Amino acid sequence: MSAAGVALMLGGAGILLAAGPAMAAEVSYRTECIPPSISGLPPVQGTTKVQITAPAEAKVGDEVDVVWKTVEAASKNPDILDLDKDTVKPTGVIKLGGAASGTLAMEGPRQNPPIPKNSPMVLPDMKGKLKLDKAGEITLTPDKYTINVSKPMSTDTKCSPKETVAVGATIKVTAGGGSSSGGTTTSGGTTTSGGTTTSGGTTSGGGTTASGGTTSGGTTTSGGTTSSTGGTTASGGSTAGGSSSGGGGGQTDFPGKEVAVSFACQAPGPASITSKVTINAKKNGGSYDLTVKTAKGVMNSPAALPKGALKPSMAVKIGGADSGTVTVTGAANPEPLEAGKPVDLTDMTGTYKPGASGKATLSPGKLTISVTLGGSPIVIPCEVKGSVQASLTLDTEKQAGGAVGGGSSTTTSGGGGLAETGAEDGGALRALALVAGTVILLGGAVFTFTPWARLRR
Repeated sequence: MSAAGVALMLGGAGILLAAGPAMAAEVSYRTECIPPSISGLPPVQGTTKVQITAPAEAKVGDEVDVVWKTVEAASKNPDILDLDKDTVKPTGVIKLGGAASGTLAMEGPRQNPPIPKNSPMVLPDMKGKLKLDKAGEITLTPDKYTINVSKPMSTDTKCSPKETVAVGATIKVTAGGGSSSGGTTTSGGTTTSGGTTTSGGTTSGGGTTASGGTTSGGTTTSGGTTSSTGGTTASGGSTAGGSSSGGGGGQTDFPGKEVAVSFACQAPGPASITSKVTINAKKNGGSYDLTVKTAKGVMNSPAALPKGALKPSMAVKIGGADSGTVTVTGAANPEPLEAGKPVDLTDMTGTYKPGASGKATLSPGKLTISVTLGGSPIVIPCEVKGSVQASLTLDTEKQAGGAVGGGSSTTTSGGGGLAETGAEDGGALRALALVAGTVILLGGAVFTFTPWARLRR
C-alpha cells in the first residue's frame, strides 16, 4: 500500500477517534427519592449508578448527543405488583461545568420490559442534545431525575443527589466550526454561561399532590345555603343549630346553617381539609331526607383522575334528644379531574329516621373519600378536628327502627352509602402510593407506587 494510502487510513482513524464517545465511567451517588404525596410514604434513601456518554472531542458550533444510562436504580420494584410493559418514563438533568454552565435536559422514552415484583427496576436510556458555543473542556455531571409511571394514573417520584456527584464525562471543544458566543446551549432550553437555567428535563407527568388540602375560606357551598341561626320552630322556640322542624306541622324543608369544619385526613389523602358544610333536610313522612353540601374546592386532586373515580361520603352526627350517625353519600365526580387542581365534592344524600322525640341536632362528622380505578376502592378517612357546631336542629318524633334515641352507642340509618373505614373499624392504612393497580417508585422502598387497594387488611 502506498504511503499516501497509509496516511489516509491513519488520518481517517484519527477522525473516528476524535468523533468517538468519551470513556464513560460509572458514577454512583447517594440519592433521596420523594414518592408522590398521595402515597403517604416518607422520603427514601438509595444509591443511583449512572453512565454518561458523549463525544470525547468536538468543535465549536457542533450539536452533540449525550446519553444517560441508568446502570442501577435506587431500589427494586417492591413485592407488591408487577409493572406492565412500557409504563415507565424517566426525565433528568445533567449539570454542565468547565467551559459551560447551566443544565442539560434529558428525557427517555416510555419503554421498559415487564418488571415483576421484587426485581430490579429497568429504566430506558435518557438522551439530550448539546450545542457547543465555546472552546474549552465541558464537564457533564448527572443530577436530579424524575420517574413517571403512566398507569393506572400518571404519578411521579422525584429523586435528587444527597452528596457531591463526580463528573460523568468530559468533552474537549476546539475552535473551528463557528464563533464563540460565550456559552453552551442545549436543545432542552437549558442555559448558556450567562447563568439562566430552565427546568427543561424535570417535567413531571402529573403526579404532584396536595399536601395540605385547599381551604375554602369564605366560599359558599354550591347551590347556596341559607343561614338560619335561631330559625323559628313550629313548637314556638328558637334553636342555636339552624332550622327546626315542627314535628307534625306543615313545614317540609329545613335549611341548615353553614358551619366551618376542619378535617384531619390519613394518607394517601391531604394532611388536612377545611371546608364550610351545610346540612339541609326535607321531611318525608316520619323521616328526613338529608342533603349535605361542602364548599367548592375543598382539596386538590392528588393525581389526574378519570370521570367517576372519586366519591365522597360523610357520617352525620346526631345529638340532642337523639344519637347515632347517618351515612350520606355523594355521586362520583362527573368530569375528569386534573392533578393539583381544586376538587368540588358532589352533594351527599341520605335518610334520617328519628329514634327519639324532641330536639335532635345534626352536625358534620367523619368525611370519607373513596377512589376507585378498576379495583378495590382506595379509602381516605378524614376525622373532624376539634369541636364543630350543629348545622341543623329538628323537632323530631320517634319512629320504629329509628336512630339510637338517647343511647350511647352509634348506629347508621338510611343513606346506604360507603361503609365507614379507618383505624376505628380495623382498616389500617398501609403504604400506598398510587392507584388501585400499579405503582412503583424509586428509593429504598420507593419505586413504590404502592396500590391503594392495600389500604385495608
